[in-house]
Amino acid sequence: MTRYTSLAAAIVLLCSAPLAMAIDAAPANATVSATLSRTAGPATAASLKVDEYKETDVWGRIRSGYAIPDINNNLVERHAKSYSAKPEYMARISGRASLYMYHVVQELEKRGMPTELALLPIIESAFNPQALSSADAAGIWQFVPGTGKDFNLKQNMFKDERRGVLASTDAALTYLQRLYTMFGDWQLALAAYNWGEGNVQKAIKRNQEAGKPTDFESLADLMPAETRNYVPKLQAVKNIVANPGQYGVNLPVIDNQPYFTAVDKTSDIDIAVAAQLAEMSLAEFKALNPQFKRPVITGDEKTKILLPKENAEKFHLNLAQWGQALSSWTTHKITGAKESITSLASKFGTTPEIIRQANNIPAQTRLKAGSTILVPKTSASMHSDIADNIVENAVMALEADRGEKRSGARTQRYKSKSVAVSSKRKHR
Repeated sequence: MTRYTSLAAAIVLLCSAPLAMAIDAAPANATVSATLSRTAGPATAASLKVDEYKETDVWGRIRSGYAIPDINNNLVERHAKSYSAKPEYMARISGRASLYMYHVVQELEKRGMPTELALLPIIESAFNPQALSSADAAGIWQFVPGTGKDFNLKQNMFKDERRGVLASTDAALTYLQRLYTMFGDWQLALAAYNWGEGNVQKAIKRNQEAGKPTDFESLADLMPAETRNYVPKLQAVKNIVANPGQYGVNLPVIDNQPYFTAVDKTSDIDIAVAAQLAEMSLAEFKALNPQFKRPVITGDEKTKILLPKENAEKFHLNLAQWGQALSSWTTHKITGAKESITSLASKFGTTPEIIRQANNIPAQTRLKAGSTILVPKTSASMHSDIADNIVENAVMALEADRGEKRSGARTQRYKSKSVAVSSKRKHR
């Protein structure tokens, strides 16, 4: 399951309203006009506008768009009890979700998709963008490298868009739409998202040949335990959100308005500088921009930075008055064994520790020839951005440092085409 990082604690502090002020029960659905209906399938675009909603809370907006048929079995009841018995866990998830939920709900509505799908990252990752599974599935939607590549999520030395809120949400909803089109059933589409469409198709064929029904519950016995519990878990969370008071759960208010806005990046910029210009802590900045893996944000004008609206205004004002270089990093390609991390630190006027930290190089390992790494800029490179072809194709390979016992070379490759799917489940 999901691993949680220390960033989670920082994200919780960003919750848009204190947990002590959490709401206790769901707004009645009667507050929404009876004429507002949701499309259960992805084919029809939603025509509703934000100002047509009466709710001031995103949870209420999600409730108004429930469209997946309910299931009611012992697994649903068991998971609902489990979630409701851990109020701190639910509060922690809600705190993280407060940064991203409005955007996810809005994107679902644009596509005419059931809004309870916005709750799926609770099951996948507990809304932790730094979540990483044992199968190398990353981000709130838990894409493995291969499926991320299939949906154009860039993965290189500098960023991993599987973690980015905008790109990964777009990819996940596109994938779910494709699965719904394939199966014509949201519960089977969800099972396929977890287990892989090929496995679900085989299970359907097996039941068809046996003259048995092919709905989710009829296929459940053919599924692995994780998939068999997957849809019931979503149903359990859906039930809690529908009536939190019934389950003794307090959901923090998530305002029905955008939490962040996208800001254009004009050139390479250090993450620390970007956070400083936006008047945010590094933890706050990284919570909205978790896809950036190095201390510098590279890429062309299509690369966006997400900031809360008021911080975006500060960013623009401070940027206009900034009289220094925006980035302090460039790249260097290792040409041979003589270029050690110690010699590189001396050459570029820094320390081995800083080079290791900037490049995520573990202790007692060394760089192999051909590796590209970040190094501090010199006066000659101060006004140059890192070239796009380097960003896209840089590779870093490591091996055990000489003098250490070597059980074989250890290699880290960041070029997208070299990443293999490490799980039978296509997206996990």
